[in-house]
Amino acid sequence: MLHTAAVNGITLTYEDTGEADGATVLLVHGHPFDHTMWAPQTTALAAAGHRVIVPDLRGYGASQVVPGTTRLEVFAADLAALLDHLGVTERIVLGGLSMGGQIVMECARRFPHRLRALVLADTFAHAETPEGRRARNAMADRLLREGMGGYTEEVLDKMIAPRTIAARPAVAEHVRRMMRGTPPEGAAAALRGRAERPDYTTTLARLAVPALVAVGRDDTYTPVADAEFLRDRIPDARLTVIEDAAHLPNLEQPDAFDAALTGFLSVLPERVG
Repeated sequence: MLHTAAVNGITLTYEDTGEADGATVLLVHGHPFDHTMWAPQTTALAAAGHRVIVPDLRGYGASQVVPGTTRLEVFAADLAALLDHLGVTERIVLGGLSMGGQIVMECARRFPHRLRALVLADTFAHAETPEGRRARNAMADRLLREGMGGYTEEVLDKMIAPRTIAARPAVAEHVRRMMRGTPPEGAAAALRGRAERPDYTTTLARLAVPALVAVGRDDTYTPVADAEFLRDRIPDARLTVIEDAAHLPNLEQPDAFDAALTGFLSVLPERVG
């Protein structure tokens, strides 16, 4: 069931599922998706006794659209405010994929005291290059001009592997539906914000909680080498490479992804705070 919360002057939508007997897990979707990209994990984690919170970021899904530029620190502040709204005071497991993973790294920089563990899926820590900044701003302009349809069809076979499109058409349709349903103004604002993101590479060594790094074997946006970089620089990190998957291994191979995630949660130190 979708709920709404008034935070930071906007309205966010979110699902809050399961009990708090295990970990409290907040999962952050990537671009240009919504909270439903975590549907398999929401089901699996709740069944394993965890509480799972999955929001639509501002500008995405059913959350309020704020045109302009949305920097990663704004997304991070929204998540902190959502936790406050929900009365979550214990340390949480915070996970994100792609842009969501960069938001997780921003959260780890801003409020490490709230975190019990991290999940970083198909993401990378470096700041944007000058060429990348130009490309993201140009794509933002294009989405505002043309909408999401053409972009969706162009990159679908990079978001999920071609074999997934052929063998699992329902997954392909889910991804297509999320992408086409994203408000162009929200997507453009996030792209402009990501173009200005800071470099998180120097902060990785200071992460003081366990981290699960996951990546699809065939991901071309954030290849396995990017995941290995994260694993090698975070003091307490484990890496899982998901076979037969591209940029969305949690949807392409949910059983393998869920096994890695629930296994990681099962060996976390006892909750503190």
